[in-house]
Amino acid sequence: MPPITTFLNRLLALTIDLQDILFEAFEQLLTAKVEGAIAAGIYDLGLETLRAESFVVADRRAIYTHPGTGAETQLLTIDQRQRNRPVPVEEAVAQLDDQRAILLVNERSGRAAVQVPAPSFMLDDGESERRVRLIRPMEQHHAPLRMMEDSHWQQADRETFTAAWSAEVASVPAFSDSTIHIVAGLLLPIWKRLPNESSRVYRLQTDEGERIIGRRVSAAWAAGALETGVSAITASDAFNALADGRTMLDLAEGLHLRRVRVMGANRIELSGFTDTMRERLTAYGLFHEIISWKLRMFVPADASGPAVLAKVIERHPIQRISEREAT
Repeated sequence: MPPITTFLNRLLALTIDLQDILFEAFEQLLTAKVEGAIAAGIYDLGLETLRAESFVVADRRAIYTHPGTGAETQLLTIDQRQRNRPVPVEEAVAQLDDQRAILLVNERSGRAAVQVPAPSFMLDDGESERRVRLIRPMEQHHAPLRMMEDSHWQQADRETFTAAWSAEVASVPAFSDSTIHIVAGLLLPIWKRLPNESSRVYRLQTDEGERIIGRRVSAAWAAGALETGVSAITASDAFNALADGRTMLDLAEGLHLRRVRVMGANRIELSGFTDTMRERLTAYGLFHEIISWKLRMFVPADASGPAVLAKVIERHPIQRISEREAT
C-alpha cells in the first residue's frame, strides 16, 4: 500500500466530485470501525470517569510490592449503586421520525425494542455486513440485519409497542447494585499481567472522598490475582462475571459455564453435563430447552440466578477461571 501522502497527492488529480465520493466512503468505513470497537467494548476513550450514586470500597488487597521502593499495587473491590434511567416511551416512539425505524415486540418474551439503521460492519474476509441497532429501555446493541429475519422480533403497532415498553419500564428498579474491581497504585510493573483486551484507565471518587485511578478488571481476574485462588470468587461475583460475557468457568466433572446468545437474549449456559446429572441440575433451579434438536441447560438470568449458581458450584467446585474477549 502507498503511504498516506502518496494517496492524498493522487486524490488531487481527481475531480472534486470524485474526491467527495472517496472521502464519503472513507468516513463511512471509519465510522463503522469506531462503532464496531465501541460495541465490542475495545474502544479506548483514554482516562474515563466512572459515575454512580455511591462508591464504597468493600475490600483492599495488596497484590504486588515493589522491592526497591515498597510501593504497592492494590486490588480494590468496590460496591457501586447506580440509578437506573430507562428510556421513556415517548423518546422511544420519537425514533419513528426516521422513516427507517421499526417498532418491535418479541413474540416469545414480550419485550419491546426499536430497530434503527446502523453502519455496516466490515468482516475479516472483506465482505460488508448490514447491521441494525436495537434500542431497549435499559440497553442498546447491534445485530446483523440477516439475523433479524430468523429472530422472534416482530413488527408491532404503536399501541402494542407502547404497552410492552411501558410495562418493562415500570418493572425496572430505581437503583442497581453491583461490584467492580479496580487495580490501582503502582501499575507499570504488573501492566503485562493485566487483561490485554482493553487498556482503559478509570477514575472515581468514593463516598468517603477517596480518589481512585486504575485499571478495571473482571471478578475472574481478581480471583486469580489473589493467593487464595478460585475460592476467592463468590457465587454472586461468578454470576456477575459470567453475565458480563468476559469470563468462562470450568467446574469439576467436566462442566463449563459461559455466556451465550440465544434467541436474541444473553444467557448463562451450563455445558458438559451427562444424562445422570440432568435431574439434579434441574432440582438446583436450572432450566433446559431443546434448541436445534439438542438439550441445553441455562442458569436463570433473574434474581434467583446467584443462588442457583451457588448450588451448582457447591456440588461442582470451580477448577479454572479464564477470560475471553467481550462479544
